[in-house]
Amino acid sequence: MKRLFRAVYGESAFHLLVLLASFALCGYALARLLTGDWWGVVEWAVGAALIHDLVLVPLYGGTDWLLHKALRGRRPGSPARIMLVNHIRVPAFLSLLLLLVYWPLISQDAGATYRRATLLSPGVFLGRWVLITAVLFAASGLLLVFRQWRAARGNRK
Repeated sequence: MKRLFRAVYGESAFHLLVLLASFALCGYALARLLTGDWWGVVEWAVGAALIHDLVLVPLYGGTDWLLHKALRGRRPGSPARIMLVNHIRVPAFLSLLLLLVYWPLISQDAGATYRRATLLSPGVFLGRWVLITAVLFAASGLLLVFRQWRAARGNRK
């Protein structure tokens, strides 16, 4: 029976079950969103798509181009260069994602609202974001050093 299902559907029954559950969850969320201010949801979705496509994608591409230009001493397709670029990309992406999500608190634009809602000071967010960014880059750098050491050790054998 499993083989027949896989032959017809192409995946396991569990995959279909998870897919249907995720569609049900998305449908429920959409129904809840659209019962209130549905026009505001549409504005946010379209605005986010436009900002992503017109501002962030060129920014990603330009930054990646600059990173590749800065590393021009290495061969363009070499595994060492690809590894180095990725060990810079990942912490930078995570750091910028955190900056984007928490920008109102980091810049203290939402300081009064945050203080009223939580009775906590929003002044800690900038320092914490900088600390998280430093830890991300340090961990990535340590992982890069370890991977290069392991690769060099493997080449000697």
